[in-house]
Amino acid sequence: MKNLILIIAVFFSFTVNAQKIYSVQHDYQADVKVYAVDHEYQCDLKVYKVSHSYQAGKEGLWYFTDHDYQADKKIYFVDYEYQADLKVYFVDHEYQAGWKNKSKQHLMF
Repeated sequence: MKNLILIIAVFFSFTVNAQKIYSVQHDYQADVKVYAVDHEYQCDLKVYKVSHSYQAGKEGLWYFTDHDYQADKKIYFVDYEYQADLKVYFVDHEYQAGWKNKSKQHLMF
């Protein structure tokens, strides 16, 4: 039983990391509705945008794809915070990326 729990934990540690994201035009097309907050303390996830898909190897590192079929998740940026499933704050450096509210991780599986 302990081995099974360990295997599951290792699996989840790898699956929540890399994220290829596509930003859709309409909320009904999205897997997750996202609001970009102005301050870090308001966010659930600190996000760093990477330039290449292979760089998206850690939680919070998002690569924005050109086509929806290339993406792991389709997101829609909402206008108001109360409309969002997930609040993100875009950071300036890769090392700053990561979850602040881990209870929202399921949204990015």
